[in-house]
Amino acid sequence: MTTPRGASLAASRTVAAAAATTPSRTLRTLGRAAHQYPRVVTSDRWAAKVDRSDPQRRDGYDLSLVIAAKEIVAGDVAVFTFAAPTGGVLPAWSPGAHVDVLLPRPDGSTLMRQYSLNGDPADRTHWRIAVRRIDPAAGGGGGSVAMHALEVGDRVTLRGPRNAFNFVSGTAYRFVAGGIGITPILPMVRAAAAAGADWTLVYAGRSRSSMPFVDELVALDSARVTIHTDDEEGQPDTAALLQDLGDDTAVYLCGPSPMIDAARALIPPRVPDASLRGVSLHTERFSPPPVVGGRPFSVTLARTGATVEVAADESALAAIQRVLPDVRYSCKQGFCGSCEVGVLKGSIEHRGSSMRAVDGADSMLVCVSRAEGDALVVDL
Repeated sequence: MTTPRGASLAASRTVAAAAATTPSRTLRTLGRAAHQYPRVVTSDRWAAKVDRSDPQRRDGYDLSLVIAAKEIVAGDVAVFTFAAPTGGVLPAWSPGAHVDVLLPRPDGSTLMRQYSLNGDPADRTHWRIAVRRIDPAAGGGGGSVAMHALEVGDRVTLRGPRNAFNFVSGTAYRFVAGGIGITPILPMVRAAAAAGADWTLVYAGRSRSSMPFVDELVALDSARVTIHTDDEEGQPDTAALLQDLGDDTAVYLCGPSPMIDAARALIPPRVPDASLRGVSLHTERFSPPPVVGGRPFSVTLARTGATVEVAADESALAAIQRVLPDVRYSCKQGFCGSCEVGVLKGSIEHRGSSMRAVDGADSMLVCVSRAEGDALVVDL
């Protein structure tokens, strides 16, 4: 586990101050400092003071971890378990949290992807993620292929953990997961079961063989878990998945965009339908949302002079990738900041999550933000 930047400077100042005292006091001071230091630099409260985050990190830690276990499950899903190379405690996390995985590219740049932690938050020595392999020819960005190429013993840099899908305490829950969307939902289900809450889960996928963690979920309480497969029952009807919700039920849903959009139509934020009184909806996408209310504009890449046209229903990132396939990106949803670029000319219509808002006039997240006018010139 790496320690935050600035820690060596803090330690050297402690040594210098101790050296100015008598030898016995020096030893006692050094002993106390050595004992307290690991706790200070790995605590959420003090890490920000010791370690000045750079613009890309946002929060959390950069950790060099080793793959302790790798298991291929559900055909194209690999489950990775990470640990510190010399053992030890990893930063705490809560259900819904994710980590950034940083993978080196052959050209020296870094590919970053986000994956939900789906292990046990009480296990402070291991982190677990699951990655479905998607070939680039089928629309994948290459991150899942690079992940599947890793093996036990490989070292990987992880950043985080962070949580944009917080699991809140409640008395009744309906969990809905579509495909690999089960990954953030799994620890939530465990937490609800451990708390004695009233919960049910609907888990939808192409086929039972394509769905990871089915056995783990059924083992919690088979009567509360419904498995819906396309090959046996057809495409799921989101309205049917949300039937029979009691008052004050918290719905946690992670899945494809059509499923989330349908749920939001049934349970609008802050204004629940009369038939769904007191129901709250909490969602996380594992694919980018559709562009809504967009208008066409052009983007000129200052370093090459190339100009691309951005359609009303596509992102600037998608357009830029046509001429610059290796442009940096990760979440495609406006919160990780990987795709932030400088804007040299033009006005920006800022869009994105409040977790990673860009309010300045000189940079934008090309995965979600757009031009206010007809054209932008960006530093690419």
